[in-house]
Amino acid sequence: PSNAAPPPRPGRRRPQRPQRRPSRRSIKMPAVSKGDGMRGLAVFISDIRNCKSKEAEIKRINKELANIRSKFKGDKALDGYSKKKYVCKLLFIFLLGHDIDFGHMEAVNLLSSNKYTEKQIGYLFISVLVNSNSELIRLINNAIKNDLASRNPTFMCLALHCIANVGSREMAEAFAGEIPRILVAGDTMDSVKQSAALCLLRLYKTSPDLVLMGEWTSRVVHLLNDQHMGVVTAAISLITCLSQKNPDEFKTCVSLAVSRLSRIVSSASTDLQDYTYYFVPAPWLSCKLLRLLQCYPPPEDGAVKGRLVECLETILNKAQEPPKSKKVQHSNAKNAILFEAISLIIHYDSEPNLLVRACNQLGQFLQHRETNLRYLALESMCTLASSEFSHEAVKTHIETVINALKTERDVSVRQRAADLLYAMCDRSNAKQIVAEMLSYLETADYSIREEMVLKVAILAEKYAVDYSWYVDTILNLIRIAGDYVSEEVWYRVIQIVINRDDVQGYAAKTVFEALQAPACHENMVKVGGYILGEFGNLIAGDPRSSPLVQFNLLHSKFHLCSVPTRALLLSAYIKFINLFPETKATIQEVLRCDSQIRNSDVELQQRAVEYLKLSSIASTDVLATVLEEMPPFPERESSILAKLKKKKGPGAVSVSDLDEGKRDGGGELNGAGERGPESSVVSTPSPSADLLGLRSAPPVGSAAQGAGSLLVDVFSEAGPLAPASGVNDDGFLRFVCKNNGVLFENQLLQIGIKSEYRQNLGRMYLFYGNKTSVQFVNFTSTVSCPGDLQSHILCTPPVDPLVEGGAQLQQVLNIECLSDFSDAPLLNIRFRYGGALQNLTLKLPLTINKFFQPTEMGSQDFFQRWKQLSLPQQEAQKIFKANHSMDKEVLKAKLLGLGMALLENVDPNPENFVCAGVVQTKAQQVGCLLRLEPNIQAQMYRLTLRSSKDTVSKRLCDLLAEQF
Repeated sequence: PSNAAPPPRPGRRRPQRPQRRPSRRSIKMPAVSKGDGMRGLAVFISDIRNCKSKEAEIKRINKELANIRSKFKGDKALDGYSKKKYVCKLLFIFLLGHDIDFGHMEAVNLLSSNKYTEKQIGYLFISVLVNSNSELIRLINNAIKNDLASRNPTFMCLALHCIANVGSREMAEAFAGEIPRILVAGDTMDSVKQSAALCLLRLYKTSPDLVLMGEWTSRVVHLLNDQHMGVVTAAISLITCLSQKNPDEFKTCVSLAVSRLSRIVSSASTDLQDYTYYFVPAPWLSCKLLRLLQCYPPPEDGAVKGRLVECLETILNKAQEPPKSKKVQHSNAKNAILFEAISLIIHYDSEPNLLVRACNQLGQFLQHRETNLRYLALESMCTLASSEFSHEAVKTHIETVINALKTERDVSVRQRAADLLYAMCDRSNAKQIVAEMLSYLETADYSIREEMVLKVAILAEKYAVDYSWYVDTILNLIRIAGDYVSEEVWYRVIQIVINRDDVQGYAAKTVFEALQAPACHENMVKVGGYILGEFGNLIAGDPRSSPLVQFNLLHSKFHLCSVPTRALLLSAYIKFINLFPETKATIQEVLRCDSQIRNSDVELQQRAVEYLKLSSIASTDVLATVLEEMPPFPERESSILAKLKKKKGPGAVSVSDLDEGKRDGGGELNGAGERGPESSVVSTPSPSADLLGLRSAPPVGSAAQGAGSLLVDVFSEAGPLAPASGVNDDGFLRFVCKNNGVLFENQLLQIGIKSEYRQNLGRMYLFYGNKTSVQFVNFTSTVSCPGDLQSHILCTPPVDPLVEGGAQLQQVLNIECLSDFSDAPLLNIRFRYGGALQNLTLKLPLTINKFFQPTEMGSQDFFQRWKQLSLPQQEAQKIFKANHSMDKEVLKAKLLGLGMALLENVDPNPENFVCAGVVQTKAQQVGCLLRLEPNIQAQMYRLTLRSSKDTVSKRLCDLLAEQF
């Protein structure tokens, strides 16, 4: 079976198993020519192999199935040998790919036989063909119980192998309490202990909530002291898995593991003859012991720690000794222990001497003729480079790593070399490493170019002392690998140039020179258009880069670019009119031509028409105000770094489709999301001004309004509207799982919202934007709270009664959650527009889940807490039809937006989602657990919430049912 101890490897002598001697004759299958050899099976297999066609094979199989069915249904009772033979034939037919729908009962009957060969075939058939939902499971479980109680080691091992192979929840429920008892019993034979340990490991992996060690913990840990090495090897796999989930419960294993490792490392190859593999004592057990120790911090006991350090030094010393054999198996076993020891040294990160020695040892492998060793050495050194103790030692190998990047034939090794250069980079060697990576990019494999581009961009930004070097590097990057430069990279260079006055002139000059190349990449045109549109005036004094020369250079690239780039260039042109009035006539001629104002693309057509009108009718002051220089971007984590993290592993879920305010995970509390440089034509006074129609998605409540329609609204008059009546709660439910966005929008007014919460306190920013050119007068906004909710709003400062056309007001609400609540505050807005009174009442998106504190917990803790919250009033459940997409990533994003912790690998069903969190109120803390069970086929959900307060469960269930 798959979970049994591995077969003996060449050159490794297995230990003697005296318990199998009495049954050794029955275990060995007799030759086919003898009576017990199932000659009929051999003949059938021979017939199948001799079939000339698929049709002949199917005909022979159908004939055999009919014969077996008649034998099973016949009046004459079959003896054990015949049952075994026919069950074997059925098993062979199944393995050929044909369905078997009978014979299961006969296989179950074989389990009650006292003959090993018959029982073995019965268990084999069940392990392969019986699924966990079979009606025969109860009969099979009874037979297994009888074999486990028989004390016959051979029968016990067969039963344990069957449990592990099937591994169903039903079997875990039946035997999870029995197997630990067998494992630690003093009279259990060693071979049975091995099987019991591996069987228990299998059940723990499939149903961890059912395998509770409890009283057996200390006795299982002490199996590390067992005299039989096979038992220790099997037990350590179980203990490692248990320690990863419950480290505190099994922490006593550390001293025992160190003791056992010390005995193995200090032993000679002749001391453990039965477990010596090519002159290496017990390599598999050594690796498992080292891996177990990586589940824990360094030992606190000085004696244990000293003994462990001595073991690690011995392993490093043995790596320097000449090999005792030229066989590859010897070097593989020796190096396997060495790399696990180095992983443990890196994990502890507390012994400078060991870290440097490990680095030097890995450095020797960098030039080894074996490709796998070079790969592993580069991978381990990447981790060593992050340690303060070994970083300098890693840097000494920079030339070797650069050479590997250039000369390695295997792309995976080259990728690890690039990773190591990235990890060892600091201010002292940044320019050298970036230059080498740029040089390599010209010939790099296509599969790793995008990641290389991201790394070069990050290093250039992180270690840039001179930002002119940074600009040169990024422009060179675009020139060399433009197709692999993502939007995040050129967005970032724009943001840095805008935020740093000292580099703006240099950036304009450099990008102007780069654009003069006969063929330059479209990303270069984007950067050039943006920077020259903003800072072209800084180089306009030179006749070689006069305004008209700049414009002609940009426009020469216009017809070769895609629609988004052309749109950006049109924005640069209108900026030129503001910066250089002498170019106005030339640019207006370009905007006026049919290819622009009659363009088939609506975005280009709208920009051309609006920019032409703007440049014609707006005064110089208005033009200067509308087209003023972009303000500095808010400082935050680089979006390039976020993208690299996402590429390197299963990182944060992208929720840009759900919420335009969340460009980076969790960033919405610290300011507006990262803006793409081309996302706005008109400069805005603050990040929050993005709420005035400058985002890409059409606003809610405005049916045919384009992203660039703000300029049209500025120059048009809207007539008075009838006052609104009733409470508008259209936008309320959209904010249950997000904090930022547009709450309400019509032809006159846009209301945006940004909020942040910490424990039981919150702050909500409301932005009122006048979308018209006419001022609002007598503008008031008041917050009213039903019932006891009034005390939750700490302060609502008044707003300015006059809102100019195109302007925006901000109001801040400070919130404190005193106790759980279900109602929401109401926001009433009144103002006069064109003589007509406008009256609007909205539900503010303040819900109880905003005060969640995410809580991480393991599977055992979750289900234990779930059972504790078992009172009927503590649970709220809804089964409902899916209203939105059932995409797994979208569901994850919504649950994360709810505020609870999304717990991975907790629910036995991987399709289900479970979350945990604590609602923080001033009066009390309310623990909440959530379980969402989607049914893709039926397009249905079952949502279950349990909390320590019934009103919280019901309210959260009602809110969440509308989100899916």
